[in-house]
Amino acid sequence: MAPRKKKTVEFNFPHPMDNDVLVGHGDTLQSFMDAWNNRETHPIHPVWMLTGPRGIGKATLAYKIAKMVYGNVGDFFIIDLDRNLDKDGKLKPDGKSISVFTVRAMIERMQMSSMSGQWRVILIDAVDELNTASSNAILKLLEEPPAKTLFLLVVHQLSNVLPTVRSRARVEKMRPLSISQLRELCIKFLPEEDVSTETLKLANGSFGKIANLKMSGGDEIYDALLELLNNKYADPDDVMNMAKKIAVAPELYPIVLDAVAYFGLADLYPQITHAIANMVRLNLEPETAIFKMIMEIKKCL
Repeated sequence: MAPRKKKTVEFNFPHPMDNDVLVGHGDTLQSFMDAWNNRETHPIHPVWMLTGPRGIGKATLAYKIAKMVYGNVGDFFIIDLDRNLDKDGKLKPDGKSISVFTVRAMIERMQMSSMSGQWRVILIDAVDELNTASSNAILKLLEEPPAKTLFLLVVHQLSNVLPTVRSRARVEKMRPLSISQLRELCIKFLPEEDVSTETLKLANGSFGKIANLKMSGGDEIYDALLELLNNKYADPDDVMNMAKKIAVAPELYPIVLDAVAYFGLADLYPQITHAIANMVRLNLEPETAIFKMIMEIKKCL
């Protein structure tokens, strides 16, 4: 049987560096602005950690702050997977973690830039993606931050950050976006798309998740899954057809869990979570495994 083609749609979502649209997080931005505007009388904390779920605008806010601070006059250093380096100093953008070679190269460039007297910004997106060696290299830098240097650390999961790194930062916890804020972003970046209320709820306050769902077609599959589960006349063949649609890509598997949450089946959540983990870990046949999960959900409705 020929492999099914995954739905792909072209959307032009700007990189956070190029995105001038910040929706929400006015409180975090105001906290920074208050500190920045009073830096002459009250020295600003050199390390700001922007933490919260993926896709809510943390990097967009970090770049907005960075552009204001260095003002195209100072220096701006970015550490992320797109600029990841290997031991030979060559780009390795397909890496899963940010190497220590990337951090060391940034430190060397930063040391050479210290003569200008202007503010320097170091933006790390994200701290979660630093490996142990690169985390320790950053920690050494944070222990004695250079003068007129601002660190902006994007963090998706605070528990993944070394306590010693966290203790040296001012932690700003950013909240998920509201439904109305998500709608505002959809109007801006998905003007031709019909984004359902269920998809907005599914996103859990993350526009990044909506973008991923749209690009994979996951939003339509999720709506179809809810319709199937609500249909008391759906038979095993219908369930298997749905399982086949979800099985085409691992990033779609979590929508089964989202359906469990939608119907408020809290007792079933651990079982389905374990089943998905086993499916990936043991390389089980996804269609059959997902079929069993959906049937378990139907039994509880």
